[in-house]
Amino acid sequence: MTLPEEAVDEQGNVGHRLHEMSDAWLVGRANELVAVAQSSHLQDQLEATAEVDDILEEAQGRGEPRIVAQLLRAAAIVRLVTPGLVDLADPQLDELLTHTRRHGLLVLEADARALRGRRFLLGNAEDKALTEVAAGLAMLDEDLAPDPVIDKRTWDQMLASALQNMSLVLTQLGVYELADDVLARAHNALWESGQPHQIFVHLLNRTRLTIGWGLRLERVNEHEKAQGQFDTAAGLAEAAEVPFRQSLHPGRRDLTAAEQVPILGAARALAGPSGDHLDRLWSLRGLSMYARELIIVAIALARCLVVDNRQDDALKVLSDTRTQMEHDTSEPTLLLSLEREYAQLSGAHTTSALQAYNRALENELWQMRESRVATLNTRREHERLTRAHGAIAQQAMQDPLTGLPNRRALDEKMAELITGQTYPLSIALVDLDGFKGVNDKYSHAEGDDVLRVIASTLRQALRGDDMVARYGGDEFVVLLPGAPLSAAEAALGRAVDAVAHLPLDLSRGVTLSVGVISLRPRETSNQALSRADSAMYVAKRQGGCQVAAVAGDAAEEA
Repeated sequence: MTLPEEAVDEQGNVGHRLHEMSDAWLVGRANELVAVAQSSHLQDQLEATAEVDDILEEAQGRGEPRIVAQLLRAAAIVRLVTPGLVDLADPQLDELLTHTRRHGLLVLEADARALRGRRFLLGNAEDKALTEVAAGLAMLDEDLAPDPVIDKRTWDQMLASALQNMSLVLTQLGVYELADDVLARAHNALWESGQPHQIFVHLLNRTRLTIGWGLRLERVNEHEKAQGQFDTAAGLAEAAEVPFRQSLHPGRRDLTAAEQVPILGAARALAGPSGDHLDRLWSLRGLSMYARELIIVAIALARCLVVDNRQDDALKVLSDTRTQMEHDTSEPTLLLSLEREYAQLSGAHTTSALQAYNRALENELWQMRESRVATLNTRREHERLTRAHGAIAQQAMQDPLTGLPNRRALDEKMAELITGQTYPLSIALVDLDGFKGVNDKYSHAEGDDVLRVIASTLRQALRGDDMVARYGGDEFVVLLPGAPLSAAEAALGRAVDAVAHLPLDLSRGVTLSVGVISLRPRETSNQALSRADSAMYVAKRQGGCQVAAVAGDAAEEA
């Protein structure tokens, strides 16, 4: 996506006119910056992080939940891939998880789980990573219905991204078969809706998985099967060339992907090691930024050097890579393959190399693959059952049409706030102006659609701690704990404006009349709702599409 000239300053940075950019532009630019951060060196990564943060701040000011979620995701990813910023990804990931839960964005919540899994692997917390990916997979096991607010193409792309991140964690954990199944689901989601960059990333992830699988098969002496995996990886690398040319990867279009992307270049060399690959692999070694790239390129380079009768050079490449990886725990299974390669090339007489290999082997055997798969499946099933039970409980407290809390949930929350003497507490009753005409002129089905749109708009216009419940028919109740009357009136005024400015094909001209009151000491919930109802009728009599506020002090009311 090209930056409009008016959106950048003289140094090429995003300027103060972000507010003029569309939501789609914000998301598209953030995706570009994620691609830059994943394929560039430190200074470019830091600049991309700063720009993503600016875009996120703009989106948070607008408040559309799906856009905010996608930009929180981008802000977390650029930190996860930038050395020195990994620890700073934790607040972004926590906020992403909380935000997606609050707004019911299931696919993006699953993606947040996958990203937390990546974060835990970077901190050598494999068991926590396993728990996160199990929870994410359980979410995606549900009967997913596309989000009606976004188009199917965007929905498919979001689902594919979540699945790809799940697969990446599974690949790092060495659970290759399950990772391959998850990537197959991502392939199905991208089949009709994927953009070139997403297809390129998908093929890159599959190449990475297939190489890791082949190296794993070699460790159990399944050399023929391993060669089959390397051949497949080379074919995937070849297939990635076309979408690469249209991708967001910040590379040169006059060079092939295999000349610029370490995993793809290594795939071809592993399928058929020879001296012909050496120049490219030396170059790719310098471009490698992450453990998976450094290790895979080192193994491929060493094998080509051996074929070229340069065993000492091969040994030095592996030795240097082992030193680089000394404190990196993000790729445990690939590290084992690196140790095996070094031990084999060093020769049986090199005791220290064999000991290093044996220690690494024992560490992996301690967490046997079969045990890891069983643990993952157990936690996945537990999470699935927990979510199913929670969904049943939630249904009893949820309005089936709008998805908002129902009258029962409202009564419980009001009782909790009043008993706990939460002051200030503002309570609003919201009624729809002109709604009966929608049912009469169009249909009840159309009326249901209008109710859903307005319920969503009302919910999005308020704070996360505010409760919006369907009271019955075309009436809603809003609880604003901690909000004095003036703040509540202003917030509800914004909600009134948001509904009034909805496209006519969504709102059918329906507006809001709102009555808001401040709870009095020792006032019951019925008394408070009765006063809010009276205030709402004041707004109605004044023409609707407005807020009427009544203070809690009886003297002020008089």
